[in-house]
Amino acid sequence: MPLTVEILYGTAWKQDDTERLVRRAIEVGFRGIDTACQPKHYNEAGVGAGIASSLNARLRRDQLYLQSKFTPKGGQEPQQIPYDARAPLAEQVAQSAAASLANLRTDYLDCLLLHSLLEEPEHTAQVWRAMEALVDSGAVRQLGISNCYQLKQFEALCNMARIQPRVLQNRFHAETGYDRELRAFCRPRNISYQSFWTLTANPQILAHETVRGLARQHGRTAAQILFRFLTQIGIVPLTGTRSPAHMRQDLAIFDFELTPQQCEAMDALLEPAQDRRSQRR
Repeated sequence: MPLTVEILYGTAWKQDDTERLVRRAIEVGFRGIDTACQPKHYNEAGVGAGIASSLNARLRRDQLYLQSKFTPKGGQEPQQIPYDARAPLAEQVAQSAAASLANLRTDYLDCLLLHSLLEEPEHTAQVWRAMEALVDSGAVRQLGISNCYQLKQFEALCNMARIQPRVLQNRFHAETGYDRELRAFCRPRNISYQSFWTLTANPQILAHETVRGLARQHGRTAAQILFRFLTQIGIVPLTGTRSPAHMRQDLAIFDFELTPQQCEAMDALLEPAQDRRSQRR
């Protein structure tokens, strides 16, 4: 079974700083790393170098959760596709996964995500079957999907899959209603919901008096309050900070706990604006 983690370090857009930042993230205590075989946005080899320089007698590979992604051709930079784009989809998946294993200097991934659905459902099915074959071979421990915002599409994937997704990773913001329906679908099925864009997309929540008041009560930052709330309701947030101080703050969220009443107040901030108005009437 793969490790379970409550917060992930995200490695997108780190370019030449990737190795240094991954090494620092592990040094301060992160044990979950998210990346992708997508040179357009990720330096996956840099992630691998940062991990390799962190492993020692006190930290083994099996104490880290490593998660990468297969990115379909449409999400790749045409001049930097890390597999043969003319090959059948199953071969593209196999080549991408092999590249990830080589980049990350490991013989298995804890999780492989499909970066996004393909335009044709049959093509998505072909890719998923190829990902399932990687689980069968032992190269991947579990599967998931990212950027899937329609419940019907996610249900269709689950109904089609022989090996069920164990992770759904989405942008976490008001425009999608904070994925309430999707999260409700995931919960009884033991599917981990991961949030990205969590701070950047929610300045209105971070500035809200409820959050600011809780930050004062607990002696924490607004970001720590939001992250702690999410972990307490079963969401695994990604943080991509470059700041060592913020890395330490992100991990320090487990040093305190919000009360049930405080979680209820936070949850109300995730309601659509019209629902909040109706509740006040």
